[in-house]
Amino acid sequence: MNELLIGLVGALITTNQPLAVSNLIQQNAGVSVTIVNTNDPAEKELAQLMAEDDAAVTEVDKWIQGNNAFAAQGAGESKEALNRRIRARLEPVRKDYEDFLRRYPDFARGHLAYGSFLNDIGEEDAAVAQYGKAAQLDPKNPAAWNQLANYYGEHGPVTNAFVDYTKAIDLNPAEPVYYQNLAAMVYLFRKDAEAFYGISEERVFDKALALYRKAVQLAPDNFPLATDYAQTYYGIRPLRTNDALGAWTNALQIAHDDNEREGVYLHLARIKIAAGRFAEARAHLNGVTNAAFADLKHRLEHNLAERENTATNTHAAGVFTNAPVVPTNASNPGP
Repeated sequence: MNELLIGLVGALITTNQPLAVSNLIQQNAGVSVTIVNTNDPAEKELAQLMAEDDAAVTEVDKWIQGNNAFAAQGAGESKEALNRRIRARLEPVRKDYEDFLRRYPDFARGHLAYGSFLNDIGEEDAAVAQYGKAAQLDPKNPAAWNQLANYYGEHGPVTNAFVDYTKAIDLNPAEPVYYQNLAAMVYLFRKDAEAFYGISEERVFDKALALYRKAVQLAPDNFPLATDYAQTYYGIRPLRTNDALGAWTNALQIAHDDNEREGVYLHLARIKIAAGRFAEARAHLNGVTNAAFADLKHRLEHNLAERENTATNTHAAGVFTNAPVVPTNASNPGP
């Protein structure tokens, strides 16, 4: 077994991922539309194996989070000891997958499930080999192409991700995750997208936004998706103010609680400050009462005050410049 401390422990303990796209797409494994025969012995065995997989990874994740909490207080076990415990917990799952695939070597969903397990424990190169085998055995399984695209989006070549996400969409055009993943890839790797699709940067933005809108249309109540879409507007210059406000307003309408709503208020305020709609921005900021947002609210209030002051001074200077000139000798203004 490869050193899991480099893989799972390293991935879960590290708080900053090296590539932004990783946070956007790694969790999006996609949904296979393959019709499953629940009476098939192989399917029954795979279902049990996947449940074993989920239980093991969930337990290990809890160990790591708990140990991180203890470590923050100066306690907790060493990384070496934790790593040994993790290896011991996950090794039986690996062996069960390998045994399963020895007995069912042409079972595409088995390779896909094993690849997901390997990806979860940080062995991404081994995982992509399993995804490739799954796609080879069952080229009509969209989840296999989505997983391959996830790998290429993080490790390259990015153009492979464009191709494979598109295959997943073609195979299951009703799955919003595939549109979201491709949208994120096109948006984040704009230069690659320009060259691959032969379009301008502005058209690349249009393409990414259209993909996001399709995902939102398919999953209209998905708040994280709605906010991902809305945040893309921050990278576009000049800012498409009305479109951005429309996206954030939609997110506000489907927010589940005050925490999500107040987070959206901050975004609406930020955009309206930039647009010079100061009264509306202040109204949004007044609606933010969560202490967790206090620092950001304060910064936006400071920015709002500065922008209002600048606007007031500019207006006053304009009024003064355009005012009629008063003669020097006011008592004798002339004829």
